[in-house]
Amino acid sequence: MGRKLKFGDLVEIKTSKGLAYAMYTHRHTKHPKFGAVIQLFDRNYDTRPLDLTDVVRAPIRFATFFPLQAAVNQGLVEVVGNLPVPENLEPFPVFRSANIDPRTKQVRDWWLRDLETEKTWRVAALTPEQRKLPILAVWNQAFLVHRIEEGWRPENDSR
Repeated sequence: MGRKLKFGDLVEIKTSKGLAYAMYTHRHTKHPKFGAVIQLFDRNYDTRPLDLTDVVRAPIRFATFFPLQAAVNQGLVEVVGNLPVPENLEPFPVFRSANIDPRTKQVRDWWLRDLETEKTWRVAALTPEQRKLPILAVWNQAFLVHRIEEGWRPENDSR
């Protein structure tokens, strides 16, 4: 089974662009299929930093749901330390999801979801600030690495 994860675990992700780091900040207990929330720091490294607190000083590029325990157990990612969750990462992120028109394949409208309070509300168009919200999805290891390597950010998503 491997080690039991704890909030604040710092996870190292190997990519072709170097080492990326994410912090395990939340778990959605009401909907176990979502699982762990990791928040990716917006900086890659050639080698593991000696001072891991340097890693958490970087801004967050994105947050996503990720099967973290399985990835750790399989050796796909490595927990390299545990640090206090920074104050700005303590609130459960609000996620966004799109309602796609099946005929046009275009976004019909957007839904913002506060999964902690189970509050959901519709918005016709996203504001620039709402475009930065994470997209409601569970990413596997390959997709996570792909997104990191391409420099993806939610605000630059093509939809």
